Amino acid sequence: MLDRIQAALPSLSPSEQRVAQLCLADPCDFARLAVGELARLSKVSKPTVVRFCRSVGFDGLVDFKRKLSGAVDEGVPFIHRCVNADDKAHEVAVKVIDSTLATLLKYRSDIGMASMERATALLMDAYQHKKRIQFYGVGDSGVVAQDAQHKFFRLGINTLAYSDSHFQIVSASMLEPGDCVVLISNSGRTRDLMEACDIAKKSGASTVVITASGSPLASAAHIHLAADHGEPFEHFVPMQSRLLHLLIIDILATSVALRIGCDVLQPMMRNVKHNLRNKRYA
Repeated sequence: MLDRIQAALPSLSPSEQRVAQLCLADPCDFARLAVGELARLSKVSKPTVVRFCRSVGFDGLVDFKRKLSGAVDEGVPFIHRCVNADDKAHEVAVKVIDSTLATLLKYRSDIGMASMERATALLMDAYQHKKRIQFYGVGDSGVVAQDAQHKFFRLGINTLAYSDSHFQIVSASMLEPGDCVVLISNSGRTRDLMEACDIAKKSGASTVVITASGSPLASAAHIHLAADHGEPFEHFVPMQSRLLHLLIIDILATSVALRIGCDVLQPMMRNVKHNLRNKRYA
């Protein structure tokens, strides 16, 4: 909803833009304030407030505030709130959490289920035919690849993760038809992953990429799982993107686990838990 307002800003009149900025600054307050107070804070007339609501596609102020209130009540953080140098610890915590929630909830709305189903089917096919499933990522995405290997390993799947570009090339060169590679990249523009993806495809393996839409890597694999977010790619310590990638891995691992079935996994998990019991204090 606020994305729509943000996109409409250039087309609004200067007075309507002031109302829009008030709404973008604090949607919670905007939803509860009376029209007179909204007009006063925006320094516009009451009719201008109503006109703004209609300009962004709503029937009027009542319709606009009703839909805005419903969204706010769900606790959906619409705006990426950047941290400032003078923010206190609690302000940093709220802003980081809100931005992360906004990214994950946006993904829930945008998720491409057809691609997710196809990716799950490829992974399941590799498992059923006792083929290899491998995860490639470099830099911070290499950590996500390691997490993915850990999750699939616990399902009894033959899997490895590589974050070194040389090992990725060697591994991709040794793949066979039926094997599956999942490549993870924030930007989708890493040359090493592009090369590894190309070699894996030439070896006959299926390829799945988790990366940004419109990137070179997104169109290089058999299946693209879009991981789009508002975090700039040049951030030295990615947060939203890393959590989004981990979420997508969790969805894939859970989907595969459900297809394998409890009758297979539960006895194996009980045996693992039994053998690990001495690793913890009572």
